[in-house]
Formats: sequence, structure tokens, C-alpha cells
Amino acid sequence: MNVLCVGDVVGLSGLDEVCSRLPALRREYKADVCIVNGENSDVCGRGITRSGAAALFDAGADVVTTGNHCFFRTRPDTFEETEMLLCPANFPYTSARMGSCVVDLGRARMQVINLSGVAFMEPLDNPFVRFDELYDSSCRFCVVDLHAESTAEKRAFACYVDGRASAVFGTHTHVPTADGQVLPGGTGYITDVGMCGPLQSVIGVVPAQAIEKQRCHTPVRFSVAEGACGLNAVLFTLNDADGRCTAVRQILLP
Repeated sequence: MNVLCVGDVVGLSGLDEVCSRLPALRREYKADVCIVNGENSDVCGRGITRSGAAALFDAGADVVTTGNHCFFRTRPDTFEETEMLLCPANFPYTSARMGSCVVDLGRARMQVINLSGVAFMEPLDNPFVRFDELYDSSCRFCVVDLHAESTAEKRAFACYVDGRASAVFGTHTHVPTADGQVLPGGTGYITDVGMCGPLQSVIGVVPAQAIEKQRCHTPVRFSVAEGACGLNAVLFTLNDADGRCTAVRQILLP
């Protein structure tokens, strides 16, 4: 079982990049399931629209996850109505349907859970506790998108679910990390997949705007940078018999 997880899609250029390359990627890596984090795929680089989600599904995504920007351009009821479009399940008053889904593979089922970290982010419900509430042991496979700022929080979470989740991939920081591995209990892990967006940018933003924000500490309206885009993803290979991860392969496409 091969599960392709694609990093944060940034802006329309990132959306176009993913939509144009995803069909070939699925074929090349023989992906049985594809999960794409599309939370920044709107033209402004924050949030996701119905049309953006539809484009990702049409391109080959089986599940589209999001993060802390999930409600910037989309009403909560969109996540209720679209089964495979997820928002973090630990947002207050979020139903299980909005933050978790099951992919029927015929021979087995895969649960996909979307969670947000709380360190250096909004004070949401505890993602550790929410996982325990949502985890469905009747599904052979379980993959978690943990959208979080803190690398330590992501790592601690992965260790907590090791042996239950088949894979945990981090999103949100837009920078791919070099720590893809299989944990002792059989959970595949990477701290951050990275992003799909403009290469000459500051995590997707026009560099001059990011510099002004950091140098002058003044409010700046960000916009998505222009130019060539890259695509970051990770491929988890899972054992069909027990759902445990056997290999983690990082994919960094310029």
C-alpha cells in the first residue's frame, strides 16, 4: 500500500502545479491513496474554496486536508457536506465528520484524521485527546495530517500514536524536514512535508513583504509570490497485512 501525501498548496500557482503534476506522480509512485493539504490554495494564499478543493479532487486527490486557515474562505458547512474535505478535528464544536473520513479500498479501510497543533498556535482542543476519541481500530490503516508549528509537538504526538497510526505527516511550516523515518511501533513519520508553491519566496510570500514584516514589525498584507513553483511530498509504504509503515520516501520536485 502506497500513500502519497502532498504538502501545503500555496496560491493559485501552487494549485496549478499540483493539479498538473499529480496524475503523473500517482502513476510514477503507484500511489493507492493520495492526501493533499490544500489549506492555502486560494488566490490570496490563505484558505481554500469549494472550487479549489474540487480541482484537487479532479486531479487525483482522494482526501484534501487543511489547517489553521481552513475557515478563511470556506464556511464550516462545506466540510460537513464534502466527506473527503477535512478541517482540523480539534477545532471547538467540530464534528467527527469534518475532521476525519474513511477511504474504502475494497480490501481494507483507511482512516484519515486531520488535527492542528496548539503550541504557538490557536488554543484549540487537545490533539492527543481528540485522536483518542476519533481513532477507529477497525480500520487497518490510519494516516494523520498534524498541522502544527512546533516540531517537538509533532514528534511527541507521533510517538504517542506509534503503533496505532500507520503514518503521521506534519504540515504548516512549508519547509520540508529531513527526518522521514519509521518509528519503533511501525508508524511512518516526517515532521513537515513542505509546500507546493513559488520557489523564490518566503514560504510562499513575496520576499519584500516578508522582510518588511520581520524587519519593521509593522502590519503587512501578504500576497503570493510569482515565478516557478516546486512540489514537496512524501510517500509512505504500508504493510497490507497489519497497516504498519515499512518505508518513508521524501519527494522534492523543483
